[in-house]
Amino acid sequence: MKSFACGDVVPGCAASWVSSTDDEILVLVAQHAATAHGITTVTPELVESITNRIVTVS
Repeated sequence: MKSFACGDVVPGCAASWVSSTDDEILVLVAQHAATAHGITTVTPELVESITNRIVTVS
């Protein structure tokens, strides 16, 4: 399983996700970024920042 906390990229955001793959987390985070943070364009730099902070959990 994989885990990501939005607060690792956007200070103060408490949203987090656990999913089976990085790609699933990226889809969920993109939806969250649009609705919660008004980010509608996900740049390669943002994707890299997110993927660098996705951790494996048991």
